[in-house]
Amino acid sequence: MAEPLKSPRPVTLFTGQWADLPFEEVCRLASEWGFDGLEIATWGDHLDSTRGATDDDYIAEKKATLEKYGLKVWTISAHLSGQAVCDLIDERHQDIVSVDVWGDGDPEGVRQRAAEYVKDTARTAARLGVKTVTGFTGSSVWHTVAMFPPTPEAMVERGYRDFADRWNPIIDVFDEVGVKFALEVHPSEVAYDYWTTKRTLEAIGHREGFGLNFDPSHFVWQDLDPVPFLRDYADRIYHVHCKDSRKQLDGRNGRLGSHLAWADSRRGWDFTSVGHGDVPWELIFRELNNIGYAGPTSVEWEDAGIDRLHGAPDALAFVRGLGQLFQPPAAAFDAAFSSKG
Repeated sequence: MAEPLKSPRPVTLFTGQWADLPFEEVCRLASEWGFDGLEIATWGDHLDSTRGATDDDYIAEKKATLEKYGLKVWTISAHLSGQAVCDLIDERHQDIVSVDVWGDGDPEGVRQRAAEYVKDTARTAARLGVKTVTGFTGSSVWHTVAMFPPTPEAMVERGYRDFADRWNPIIDVFDEVGVKFALEVHPSEVAYDYWTTKRTLEAIGHREGFGLNFDPSHFVWQDLDPVPFLRDYADRIYHVHCKDSRKQLDGRNGRLGSHLAWADSRRGWDFTSVGHGDVPWELIFRELNNIGYAGPTSVEWEDAGIDRLHGAPDALAFVRGLGQLFQPPAAAFDAAFSSKG
């Protein structure tokens, strides 16, 4: 078993759902609420990976803003650009990638430019002193998940081979600059549950530069137990998101969401702010101790029923409390029973 943690893990705020606000405004809010730092999104004005990969003044400006508000950064995010690397590209992607990545919208061109942006995110991370980039990979076979029309195994295999072909050169750059990529296991990705995670890691030969961003909110509505996932993939847990989800399966509400908007009471499940859903957080924090995870626990606010200005500080208090409560004890509880004193 790993050595006990010496202190609570840092609690950060993922800025992805705040990218409509200026970066400095998010820094001010996070500082006032008491966050230790940020997981910075590479969209909005929060962080531009193209500039960050080469522009010394730009990196210095971002560091100065963080320092002004007493914040640190352990992780940056490439979720949106990463999604476009392997996906079947359509009009949805135009809304999530930059104008430069979208270009003329030709699907293969979008995928290649997205891959270059993820590579630049690794370079930007290294220049910021950051060791982990979280994100998505996209998937060329997610659309076959219902297995109808019948999906030949060869087609699925091609999807994982496509993932490996596109992501191995990206991870080469991560290795070169000393940064690791953490895939968020998530429906619509090449890894969306326990067994597809295993297949994904096998597809790239278990490269150390490619690990996992653990977000249990995506496990609950699939009826997956997040605790054994943590245990079995312990050496690949490079980052942790704190977000929740709640099932609302009443015989009419479907698990697949029925194409209904978030917070619609007819959905079979919904995202909630951490601590307000069905994720077994106490068991998860105990297991994080067991596997020796000492990195950030990053609050990701996604709750269509709670305003983010209330949700973020509420989530911080919840996560901070768990981190402080579930520190490994200095002495075993049964040590006092010994007759040898």
